Amino acid sequence: MENWIKHPTILKGEFVELIPLEKSHFAELYELAKEPRIWEFLPTNCSEEIKFIKAYNEALVEREKGNHYPFVILNKATNKFIGSTRLFDIHPKDKKLEIGWTWLHPDFWATGLNYECKLLLLTFCFEQLKANRVQLKTSDINLRSRKAIEKIGAKFEGVLRKDRIRDNGVTRNSAYYSIIDEEWAVVKKNLTAKTKEIKYVSH
Repeated sequence: MENWIKHPTILKGEFVELIPLEKSHFAELYELAKEPRIWEFLPTNCSEEIKFIKAYNEALVEREKGNHYPFVILNKATNKFIGSTRLFDIHPKDKKLEIGWTWLHPDFWATGLNYECKLLLLTFCFEQLKANRVQLKTSDINLRSRKAIEKIGAKFEGVLRKDRIRDNGVTRNSAYYSIIDEEWAVVKKNLTAKTKEIKYVSH
């Protein structure tokens, strides 16, 4: 069966470009991923190089199977990577998928660039793939991430208790959010307005 997301898929915005992950990106991407703050609430601590290589090799394998589509995030102002994101938990039959594994180096937190990343991904999901549902989730205690998801316009659906076991053995409750197709027009308008507030980010 042909994968729902065609390869290569490149999503181009005014400030960022989402480029399909390749092994040639690993070295530059890991230099960013070494910052431990990025992984505080995520299931895998990819600040450790062995875990990073394993996780991102697995992402490429899952892309071949049609289960994941990982991207690196390019800052167009500097032509350098600033983080990564991906589409995964992909179900073409039910026309649904998830946005996740999203991280930016802390230098780019609160710059607004995440809004453009989400605008590009959601536009692709709803307008190219014709998805019915796009899901997002995060640790229930990751208030910064939850606030960011809510600002995008996703609806809170509830908390799944003991949803994940992190690689350090600690269980994690997950807060689930979604956007559905009939909500997309309003979400798109909101996100587009937020991207207009982004300033040139050169650091």
